[in-house]
Amino acid sequence: MPYHIRVRACALIIEHDAVLLIEFKDENGIHYNLPAGGAEPGESVTEAVIREAKEEASVDIEVGPIALVYEYAPHFNHGEYGDTHSLSMMFDCRIKDGSRPRMPERPDENQCGVKWVPLRQLHEIVLYPNITSQIVAYAANRSRTLELIEEHRLERIR
Repeated sequence: MPYHIRVRACALIIEHDAVLLIEFKDENGIHYNLPAGGAEPGESVTEAVIREAKEEASVDIEVGPIALVYEYAPHFNHGEYGDTHSLSMMFDCRIKDGSRPRMPERPDENQCGVKWVPLRQLHEIVLYPNITSQIVAYAANRSRTLELIEEHRLERIR
């Protein structure tokens, strides 16, 4: 049975006052996204964010708490970005020692780069979704996070 909301997992990786973004070029020109994608059947959101960071930026990451949550509801946006209702969970992630961002061997057909964009320059690029101000505000106060509560980690009630 298909669900009416697609769950997406996103890696928000901020180092040295810059955010790691995936660069795309298509009929809309050049634009950027966080390393992200939909969780696959049988995959947790933390597994999805690890996989997406590896697939799109060739990096191994440690997944931290939830930094931001974004909802795209097509009925509120006249379907501007498609008909799929989605909920994106953006995790505060850290690149593991020894791992370096780079283009994957088999990138998405429209992917043309993996770039560190300084926070002060975020307003100069096209970022989908347009969460520039939220990323900058989060980077200034990273202590404001949400914990992901996973059932399999909870103590069992006997």
